[in-house]
Amino acid sequence: MPTLDVLVESGIDLSIRARQVCGMFDCPPAEKQRLSWNATLPLDEKSWSIGLIVGPSGSGKSVCARALWPTEYAHSPHWEKATVIDCFDETIGIETIAKALSSVGFSTIPAWLRPFDVLSNGEKFRAEVARRLIEAKGIIVIDEFTSVVDRQVAKVACHAVQKFTRKEGRQLVAVTCHNDVIDWLQPDWVFDPAELSFRWRSLQQRPTISVEVARVSYEAWRLFAPFHYLTAKLHKAARCYGLWANGELASFAGVLHRPHPRAKNIKGISRAVTLPDWQGLGLIFVLMNTIAAAYKTMSFRMRMYPAHPGFIRSFRPVEWRCVKKPGTYTLRKTGNSAPGGTMEGSAQQRPCATFEYIGPAMDRRNAERLITSPSAFSMKDMGLEPRLSRES
Repeated sequence: MPTLDVLVESGIDLSIRARQVCGMFDCPPAEKQRLSWNATLPLDEKSWSIGLIVGPSGSGKSVCARALWPTEYAHSPHWEKATVIDCFDETIGIETIAKALSSVGFSTIPAWLRPFDVLSNGEKFRAEVARRLIEAKGIIVIDEFTSVVDRQVAKVACHAVQKFTRKEGRQLVAVTCHNDVIDWLQPDWVFDPAELSFRWRSLQQRPTISVEVARVSYEAWRLFAPFHYLTAKLHKAARCYGLWANGELASFAGVLHRPHPRAKNIKGISRAVTLPDWQGLGLIFVLMNTIAAAYKTMSFRMRMYPAHPGFIRSFRPVEWRCVKKPGTYTLRKTGNSAPGGTMEGSAQQRPCATFEYIGPAMDRRNAERLITSPSAFSMKDMGLEPRLSRES
């Protein structure tokens, strides 16, 4: 049972300026300042995956974390190599690295091939957490948890991190001054150094997110193209759809007709992208399932052809049936949009899987309104310049 017994003393040089400050603010001069923390954390009483040390700045969070886990407490890892993935321990396989990055919500593969310094704060945070989770041994202690990222990004990232931590059977202690992460990180226990209070928590449902799906114009693709893991190209014939999360455009999907020698009613989701700030919540499946349910009502079969290993693992068999496992190929000889095979003008092949939607259909009225709507929201209609939100 970890016991916290910390005393921090610091000497004060009673210089002229120090005495002036004491006089100005009626602060009694002293040769030493003392801060102490005494508490017992009953961490041996229950099994746990995630702990949270939270409190205001200056309350001693870092001091307590370092005292409780002196070996596990560590500074940020170095990112000195040319790409993010090359900075991971060389003994770790690329499949493990890709799984970790995707699982914490960092799914923008082109960003994996960039130097760490050019990533956004949100991407840096997720990359660092992923690296610590698969490189560190024992308990992982991360100080200043989510302190440098936007609060919306912090919430989404916390949800993704806690899922991966529990799935991998790891133990993570987050140290932060932000109470807003509690509902999203779902810690098993919380310790507040300011009040020297400890409490166990039960796993609870994360806060709800309001979503809306509607057609968007083709021009909306340019907002999502930089984050697609294969190519920034999208066929001009694609019918485009967007998902708004809490009023902000977060996900995009493009649908194309798929030629088939026998079936004439197959549609395919050609592109499916979620913006980095919202990755890790599964919003793209909400969007794809909604579109597929609408097309099913209109007597179409909806298919998806993913190549991303993490994306392939995320398809639920109750909603999507695996028609073709990854590793089998169909060559693209004429540059058409047949699944798998080679990109036009390339000798390389990529192991696509093929999934077909088998979930429930949408009621006809809503399906017709979503699919056959004669107009789509343009960039101006959606207020996407410069804001990423839809106007009512």
